[in-house]
Amino acid sequence: MEHNLDLATVRMFAVALLIGALIGIEREKRKMDDNDVDAWGLRPFILASLVGAISGWVGRAYDFPWVVVGVLVVLAALIVTSYVLVARVQPKALSLSTELGAVSVFLLGAIVTMGHEGLAIGLGVVTAAVLAYKQPLHGMVSKIGWDDVFAGLRLMIATFVVLPLLPNRAIDPWGALNPYSLWLLVLLISSLGLVGYVATRWLGTGRGAALTALTGGLVSSTAVTLSFARRSSEQGSERLGGMLAGGVLLAWCIMFGRVVVEVLVVNPALVAKVLVPFVAMAVAGGVVAGVLFWRAAVMHSSAGQRSEDVPLKNPFSLTAAAKFGAFFAVVLLVVKLVQAHFPGEGVYLVAALAGLTDVDAITLSMAEYAKTGDAEIAVNAIVIAAITNTCVKCGMVLMMGGRMMKGPVIAGTVVVFLAGAAAVVLV
Repeated sequence: MEHNLDLATVRMFAVALLIGALIGIEREKRKMDDNDVDAWGLRPFILASLVGAISGWVGRAYDFPWVVVGVLVVLAALIVTSYVLVARVQPKALSLSTELGAVSVFLLGAIVTMGHEGLAIGLGVVTAAVLAYKQPLHGMVSKIGWDDVFAGLRLMIATFVVLPLLPNRAIDPWGALNPYSLWLLVLLISSLGLVGYVATRWLGTGRGAALTALTGGLVSSTAVTLSFARRSSEQGSERLGGMLAGGVLLAWCIMFGRVVVEVLVVNPALVAKVLVPFVAMAVAGGVVAGVLFWRAAVMHSSAGQRSEDVPLKNPFSLTAAAKFGAFFAVVLLVVKLVQAHFPGEGVYLVAALAGLTDVDAITLSMAEYAKTGDAEIAVNAIVIAAITNTCVKCGMVLMMGGRMMKGPVIAGTVVVFLAGAAAVVLV
């Protein structure tokens, strides 16, 4: 069978060689830094990738994939022999990173010529990063305690074992309570608390809270509020009240931006009217959040404190998160009953009721309504839902938050409310 050498084949071999060179350069640099003359360097990795690419090409061209397995067995035997010889000379310098890297490079070269070029490139970059970031990865593991490991395992059990067993349908006569959706909320709250803890351990208290607020606000500002409020009431976290309040307000600002994006997707013509009140609320909340973060930074600096001085413990607790889920279930049920028994109270009442638990649903429905209905009513309804939701989250902080967190959040809520109301009235 004749196989012509075309440009695509040349490119595949070139990619395989580049993957081997990428990982080989990292190993060569490590070899020079460690003064290890016996370690694998640039040339062996390039050759390993080339051998893998050739075996993969031969197996594909002649429909005999077992050639890759056979060559891999030979390569493994060579690696084991080299490892044993080095172990006799340098028993204290034993490490399988280079050997496993060589096997990975061989397989990546084979993957390229077997038609999965993009996957091989991505995995090659990941392999090089894992080898290069040796110290940061070891430092990361050193910061993880057994409590953190057990918390992560519990979260995975709750996500991949418990969640699939729950029915994804309403179980009450009013169609309000979906166990699957409620457990997702429980997992979200728990995960955000865990993310905030990890971010604080790695980045310091100030940057950790800001990062969690930014990322969490894209998913659920309510979950961020609940997580931060719970943390502010924990023993040893009282001094973080102002900073956590700033994180809560920052998550609210992200929620305001998310509403604008949702309107843009459903009804672009309505964006100009929605933009003014929501930009006003986002700017107002952002200014207050910035002031709170600045004050927290000044207080920690003047007191000579570092983030490590703040006692931290893993906040993950499915029990506490389940209580939050039960709270939301009660609110959802009340909203559904009110909507069922008082349907004639108008769009604004529905918006206010919907805003008790979620802004996204009313935003999407009002954006769709504005295509044929009154745009001003739609905008006012969205603003009412957002303000109602903000007030509910402020109430959550008052119920569950620490003393140092409550005052700043109340002030931020008032500023956001006034900015939104003024924008609606003046525009």
